[in-house]
Amino acid sequence: MTLEHSEAAVSKDANTAVLISLDVCKDTHAERLEELKQLVISDNLVILAVVEGKCSHPNPATFAGSGKVDEISLVLEQTGAALVIFNHDLSPAQQRNLSQRLQCQVIDRTSLILDIFAQRAKSHEGKLQVELAQLEHLATRLVRGWSHLERQKGGIGLRGPGETQLETDRRLIGKRMKLLKEKLEALQRQRKVQRRSRQRAHVMSVSIVGYTNAGKSTLFNKLSRAQAYTADQLFATLDTTTRKLFIPEQGTVVISDTVGFIRDLPHTLVAAFRATLEETVQADILLHVVDVSGPNRDEQIEEVNKLLKEIGADTIPQILVSNKIDLANLSTSSEGYERDEYGRISRIRLSARTGEGLAFVRLALAEAIAKDPERLCKDSTYEKATSGCATAYL
Repeated sequence: MTLEHSEAAVSKDANTAVLISLDVCKDTHAERLEELKQLVISDNLVILAVVEGKCSHPNPATFAGSGKVDEISLVLEQTGAALVIFNHDLSPAQQRNLSQRLQCQVIDRTSLILDIFAQRAKSHEGKLQVELAQLEHLATRLVRGWSHLERQKGGIGLRGPGETQLETDRRLIGKRMKLLKEKLEALQRQRKVQRRSRQRAHVMSVSIVGYTNAGKSTLFNKLSRAQAYTADQLFATLDTTTRKLFIPEQGTVVISDTVGFIRDLPHTLVAAFRATLEETVQADILLHVVDVSGPNRDEQIEEVNKLLKEIGADTIPQILVSNKIDLANLSTSSEGYERDEYGRISRIRLSARTGEGLAFVRLALAEAIAKDPERLCKDSTYEKATSGCATAYL
């Protein structure tokens, strides 16, 4: 156990939390714990203590063993934290049992990520996607055993003859989820129309992808001269932003900034954000941004590629962008990029913050357009396809 703030008062504060991270025989335990701390800070919570331990066989009732649950209870008494956050996915029964044993709110990693998404979503589509993901997650939490959901409410015009509160909640959640899916499908159809217009105009599409907090939005702002929100925190970007980018002597491309990925990204989020991720699936080139200053860059690259495969974007050509070379004490003076066996630029080293190495992105995109001349715009159709996007000159 680690107490983060020994001077913490025992009075409960709704924004205080105790973190639980058990080693379930994974080599990445330390990295996962550090990532959990970053998620908690991104959710504007104060960490009062961290409880660690080993768990080769999770307890089906409480995930952690009875001794560890008693230890967590003692830490709660000492710190006065109002929230317990597990660095694991808990089943509905485990979450309910832990809440009853610890007499406080208990959430898992998925719930924490969903809460961050709910705070950060700004666009209409982003809010719809987050609400759908939350409802899909909540639907799995509605199990028998919640005392306030067991009351029979009869009577015509109330909830139906003999319908329980549990059945009512399930019905209302299902109805709301159906409505949200219909709205998202309408937005998805609208995106498809826009993409078909770009394809008819032979406009090349570029998507910036990568692990969360790798510097995607900073790179996007530097390239497009946009002012997308940037911050040194996880999931600073949730809403896809698209801009036109003019490359001298070659033509114009459409570049998109997308939501960041993370290991074990909840499937409910992947499903809900599928409409947004369609921009990635339909792209001609992916700029895969990697934070080279971090110790886990290889694992992060693997996680991003795993999620790209899950959404069907693993066959799209990638350019690996090694970002934050200024923090890693690297330089682009000698070797700013690498080429593959076909002579195409496959890797670029740059600092999106300082602008060092951005010229290599221009070179890579210019070469990509030159090898596909049909992508050049030759008539006014292009203006119709990208009428909603501002133009930047690279």
